[in-house]
Amino acid sequence: MTSSSSPTTSQGFAYSREQFQQIVDDVLGMAKALGASDAGAEVSEGSGLSVSVRMGEVENVERNRDKSVGVSVYLGQRRGNASTSDFSHTALQQTVQAAYDIARFTAEDPAAGLPDAEDLATAEEVARELDLFHPWALDADTAAALARRTEDAALKLDKRITNSEGGAVSAQQSHFWAGNSRGFRGGYASSRHSLSVSPIAGKGAHMQRDYWYSSMRNALDLAAPEAVGRYAAERALSRLKSRKIATCEVPVLFESTVAAGLLGAFVQGTSGGALYRKASFLQDSLGKAVWADHIDVLEDPFERGAKGSAPFDDEGVRTRARQVVQGGVVQGYFLSSYSARKLDMKTTGHAGGSQNLRLTSRLTQPGDHLEEMLRKLHRGLFVTELMGQGVNYVTGDYSRGAAGYWVENGQIAFPVHEITIAGQLQHMLRSIVAVGTDTYNLGAKTVGSVLLDKMKIAGS
Repeated sequence: MTSSSSPTTSQGFAYSREQFQQIVDDVLGMAKALGASDAGAEVSEGSGLSVSVRMGEVENVERNRDKSVGVSVYLGQRRGNASTSDFSHTALQQTVQAAYDIARFTAEDPAAGLPDAEDLATAEEVARELDLFHPWALDADTAAALARRTEDAALKLDKRITNSEGGAVSAQQSHFWAGNSRGFRGGYASSRHSLSVSPIAGKGAHMQRDYWYSSMRNALDLAAPEAVGRYAAERALSRLKSRKIATCEVPVLFESTVAAGLLGAFVQGTSGGALYRKASFLQDSLGKAVWADHIDVLEDPFERGAKGSAPFDDEGVRTRARQVVQGGVVQGYFLSSYSARKLDMKTTGHAGGSQNLRLTSRLTQPGDHLEEMLRKLHRGLFVTELMGQGVNYVTGDYSRGAAGYWVENGQIAFPVHEITIAGQLQHMLRSIVAVGTDTYNLGAKTVGSVLLDKMKIAGS
């Protein structure tokens, strides 16, 4: 099985696809020779460059290069894992032996084992071209220049931008190859590049900071450094003269950048690990209404160039485009082979997480941009930043520090800080009133701004 974007050593990697294929075959052969009933292996390599500047001066230049071989050995329903960064024949033998020895002394687990053969991606599915690999031939000087352009744009926008926590540029690329004793072979190369800046507005006790960034697989798709810098500065400036508000219960509009957290909570609650441990606020939610009845969630692992795209999951199980939520009703969980067996279900190809989720509302109109969403909010809180870890995924209790803007008559009245928003995730998902067209992609999740009918705000 091969991919149409086979990496080579000329693209900045120390190892070729062919070398990786040989290592996987060697490791699986060693496991079989020891008497393993099944085995799986993955070999990977990554490299990158990260450069940061602050007030025009280079602060950090970091180059990273790492490599690893991981092996899983099965003796019936006993499993052992081991890994090494040494690719020598002796080290590979020692690693396989270590995994074998761990399996010998591990208790049997009825759910342990490789994916069923019929669930594994075929050669044709593995070879699907998803446009994930765009190496960036970036040197430290060019990266520093880009970071300076980003920071300079922020600093020059307004004299009230008085300082900066720095600008940064990163270029990362990796490739892997995996295989198992049930015939699966597959791997691909991928890249992820970014630029960011964190400007500070104001002075003394009245300083406010904000940030912005652009992250893409292809550096040519990154936003212009000047655009990132200016927008970050505008966000910082808009937070000046922030104030507290009185404790109240009002509608809340989540900016698209933080609204993805609601989708993330749903994924957490419907993931196999939480479900089989009975540690989820969405226990037994399959086929039940969890979201407002106008909400749909689509998953498309085959979106070209997207950050969550993959032809197969971390176990080699084929991925599928699907409707996760339809009219508010849960249509599917996020299961690996292990968690599926624990739940007496079938894997959904989600060892490693979700893939390109998109939340939409059937009520959304083409003109529902942010300004229109503020008009729909009318009077309440517009949240642009969340702080803390106050989410209990077992009970659904939700309490987060927040900052944003108070809205009156559909217009931003003043910035707000040092408040806490609280609610219950089960109610929050059901109480979504509207979703905007101002979509934002955060990792593998794309969401517009989200309006909730009411939340508790703890203020002064």
